[in-house]
Amino acid sequence: MSFEATGCYDDGGYPIEVKVISQHGTCHFGHQVDDVVVFDGQTVQGKICISALYSLMPKVFAMRYGAQFPWLKDNKDVSTHACPDAYNPVVFEIRRIRK
Repeated sequence: MSFEATGCYDDGGYPIEVKVISQHGTCHFGHQVDDVVVFDGQTVQGKICISALYSLMPKVFAMRYGAQFPWLKDNKDVSTHACPDAYNPVVFEIRRIRK
């Protein structure tokens, strides 16, 4: 943990980009393919429904701090996550951005 020259907190975690890659049915929040949300450790940039946010956070947090999921064969920095609404599913791609 440290403060950069700008006075901003830096905990050493990776930025995470979450992108909608698939959406079927009617998302009542309005998510559409190519929507992007960025988690940088200090802010959440973009809009995301609270149900999707709550379900994404464990994976976002783990990937932010270097978790390696054994089921990710091709690219250990990219995972997917489905919205909890099974009738109107939104699928997100979670990408760790290596600095």
